[in-house]
Amino acid sequence: MRKIEIIIPSFAFLCTVACNSQPPSVSRPTVNAAARTQAANLSAALPPSTTGGFDGAQAFEHVRKLVEIGPRPPGSDGIHRAQAYIISQLKSFGCPVEEHDFHGSTPLGDIAMKNMIAKIPGAGSGIVLYTTHYDTIRLPNFVGADDGGSGTGTMLELARIFCTRKTKAALSAWIVFFDGEEAQEDWPDKNSVQWNNTNSTFGSREMAASMALSGDLKHVKAMILADMIGPSDLKIKRDTGSTPWLTDLIWATAAHLGYGNVFVNETTTVGGDDHFSFIRRGVPGCDIIDFDVQTTYWHTPDDTLEKVDPRSLAIVGHVFIETLPALEKKFR
Repeated sequence: MRKIEIIIPSFAFLCTVACNSQPPSVSRPTVNAAARTQAANLSAALPPSTTGGFDGAQAFEHVRKLVEIGPRPPGSDGIHRAQAYIISQLKSFGCPVEEHDFHGSTPLGDIAMKNMIAKIPGAGSGIVLYTTHYDTIRLPNFVGADDGGSGTGTMLELARIFCTRKTKAALSAWIVFFDGEEAQEDWPDKNSVQWNNTNSTFGSREMAASMALSGDLKHVKAMILADMIGPSDLKIKRDTGSTPWLTDLIWATAAHLGYGNVFVNETTTVGGDDHFSFIRRGVPGCDIIDFDVQTTYWHTPDDTLEKVDPRSLAIVGHVFIETLPALEKKFR
């Protein structure tokens, strides 16, 4: 994803209330053991009983499985394996799963892509979209633990929570996994990446267009995007391109839960991401992202599992869980 960041300190409380080789297999046992220890130790600080049932360790385990697959650019063997994993997990939770196959016309030619959606029906016609991208950019040795992995792991655990609930919510929750978010080209390094509105966000653009044709788009009350939410020192700033009232609602929910030090009252400007595919069509959208990592490991082989903290996944997941009733209250 492309981004231009502007950081503006906030002096008042502003709201009311997204590669071509696999890591050497010889290192996997050590990494896996360390990862499991990390998940167990860090998640102990936020047990599911304190996060609405959201299990940060389980979300982290999903990230670990994706990183084990290796690079996952669209059309690759890696992404096919990731698709199979995501679908199998959703079905194991009892989620109704839809697979939307399409083709993206890219600088590399026509590439087969797939969006996957878990649709949890509500009592009414309104829909909330919880979304992420699961592809990785085509950079040598890039496994995308944070950029692609963290959002996917979080959405899989959110799907488990929502799909196993016994009582229907007022709003339907659609949990969406987008393909083709990253700029499509074989890039030699992060400095060569040229991201624009026509060579990226294929999955979200496809879904927004399809929903407009089917008539479902008019029922969408909000589109919430999770992209790069794994850092241990997570700081999520308000994206100036996101819908203000939706941003206010999410930040107020986070503050109420005690996460004001994570969902901070500073602003940043995202130059492009999947939420814009819906905002351009009149749907309220909000990008939940920590992009300060651009100066360290973003779009480099260093975006590895150690960059993802189960506690951060649990915080974002908890906020997402509680955002649904807040939206229901707004639209009832």
